[in-house]
Parts: sequence; C-alpha cells; structure tokens
Amino acid sequence: MIWFDRRILTHFDFTLILLVLPLLILSNYLIYDVNPVLAKKQIVYYTVGFIAFFVAFLAPIREYQWLMPIIYWINIGLLISVDLFGVKKLGAQRWLEIPFTHFTIQPSEIFKPAFILMLAYLIQNDPPPKEGYGWKKFLKFSFYILLPFLLIAKEPDLGTAGILLIIGYGILFVVGVNWKIWVTLALGAILIAPFSYKYLLHDYQKKRIQEFLADKPTYHVQQSIIAIGSGGLKGKPKEEATQTKLRFLPIATSDFIFAYFVERFGFFGAVALVTGYALLILHLFGIYFNLKGDYFTQVVAVGIALLFFVYMSINIAMTIGLAPVVGVPLPLLSYGGSSFVNFMILLGILEHLLAFRFQFLYNSHHHI
Repeated sequence: MIWFDRRILTHFDFTLILLVLPLLILSNYLIYDVNPVLAKKQIVYYTVGFIAFFVAFLAPIREYQWLMPIIYWINIGLLISVDLFGVKKLGAQRWLEIPFTHFTIQPSEIFKPAFILMLAYLIQNDPPPKEGYGWKKFLKFSFYILLPFLLIAKEPDLGTAGILLIIGYGILFVVGVNWKIWVTLALGAILIAPFSYKYLLHDYQKKRIQEFLADKPTYHVQQSIIAIGSGGLKGKPKEEATQTKLRFLPIATSDFIFAYFVERFGFFGAVALVTGYALLILHLFGIYFNLKGDYFTQVVAVGIALLFFVYMSINIAMTIGLAPVVGVPLPLLSYGGSSFVNFMILLGILEHLLAFRFQFLYNSHHHI
C-alpha cells in the first residue's frame, strides 16, 4: 500500500499555486475569445504541463544533485548537435528532429531548467563568501553561463541567449559578487557595444534595432499601441474589441496577448495583471530570503523569479514600443507549449525542494 506523508503538505507552497492558477484561467479565457480551436489545443498543453509539474515534484532531486552536471552537459551536447545537423525553419537553425518521427524539439528551450539547476548545484557546492565571489569564482561561473549563450546566439537566437545571460548573471548578482567586478564589466560592455553591433549581430537583428529606434514604430507595434489605447480605463466588451476581432492586431494569442488583454480590460486590468506578476515574483524572492543556507533551493527560486520578470518585462515593453519586437511570450499567458511546460517543470522542482527540504522526509517510512 502506498502512503503519502502528510508532513510534505506542511511545507508545500500553496501560495505559489494560488498565484499561478489565475494566470492560466485568464490565458485560456483570452485565447478562447480570439480562437476557440487554439484554446482547446492550449488545454492539451496544460495537461502536459501539469503532468510535467507532478513528475518534477516527485523526482528525488535533492538525493541526485550530483546528476546536475551530467544533465547540463547532455543539453550542451544537444545545442552543439543543432549546429551540426539541426532543422532550419524561417532562416534559423534551432530545432532537432526526433528520429523516426516528424516531431522536432528546440534544445534552447529545454535547456533553461538544466541551466538554472546547474547554477544551483555550483553555488550550493561553493557558497559565496561575505564579501561576494572574487574574479576566480566569477570566471568559473561565467564559463557555464557564456558557453550556452554563444551556442544559442549562433543559431541565431539572440533573444533566448540574452535571456539566459540575464538570468545567469542576475542569479550571481543576487547571491553575491564583489562590486568591483560589476563596475569593471559595465565599463567593458560600454566599450565593446559598438564593435558587437557592427560585427556580431545578424542583419535581421540590426534591422529590429533600427526599427525600434526609428521615429515611427513598425506596423505590428502601431496596431498593438492602438489596441492598448482603445481599451481606455475599463476596457471593452468582446464584440467591441475591433483591433483583435478585425485582425488588425497580429499574433493576438501569443506575442501580443498583452495588447488584447488591455483592449478588453483597460488600464485597470493592466495594473491588476502587472500586480499579479509582481506578487508572484516577490513571493519567489521571499522564498530566497527566507531559506538562509539552502543555496540550491534559493538559486532555483530566484532563477524562476528572474525568468518571470525578464519574460514579462520584455513582452510588455515590446507591445508598447519600448523594446524591439522579439519572440518572447508573456509567461503563463501567451499561447504555446514549450514555454509553459518549462515554467511548470521549474515550479514543480521548486515545490519539491520546498516540500522535501528536511532530510527526514527522505528517510520516512511512509513513501510516495
């Protein structure tokens, strides 16, 4: 007979789930408004995502932390494989075809959980001193951050590569690195920025930056801003949301779902949505600050918080014309499977680390 140890529920973070569920309900509601067929497909993604959540929650991650480097290097191998025999779509070579099937996977997407777990493993085994990491340790961590950045940027997928870079160094910033290192890096970044723009960026990436800096926004951004402005303070009924209904607003279920949301629910709705994300991010940072000494769980929590923050900030900034248009979804709200499943895996891992954070739960006679 299988028993479930009730002590696990004592440490399970129900607040985290309560902050996530409204986003999922809202997402399916908005997608159904625009395209009922996609809403049904999204339910399939939800099913896969929740299965992934429970698998991650039940996996004995604490007992097998030593596997993190192996998982990291397997993912690096997949990224290298993309360069050697990846599938090309829309001018970018980012996918691998699964043998004997017509399905493809995008290694840069599935790499994100492995990336955060690897940093958690490294920091757990080499905690920061009071004055923060010095150059030697900083360069060691930088190797694990820059290697995937370069491989993914080469695909080219500068958006995903840049997000990993921000997450990686964001984690180090929160955990603690000597301030002199950050000053040196900031000055270096300013000096090499012109060279990077001229020689390292692809033409389409330069075009996006030029369009962003132009006096007039691109058609997609123009329509997005019109949709946001037309929502007013309180929004419009579904039938009157003409920007979306008449298909002026592009990709209303994914990249520009924030614009459709504001068209429907107005400025007050936008404030409520951003507040919801802020509460979720602050809760994750609260986990970080409350678990002193458990660096593995702390890094996973802050990594997820930064992932939510970066995705949300870039997506919203993009839809209002404050950032170049890149394919970054609004977390847990935009239509799609890979990003959603990734977040559910990471949340499942975090819930596991919280629920099983005391060793007696592994040694208990009651097993899952």
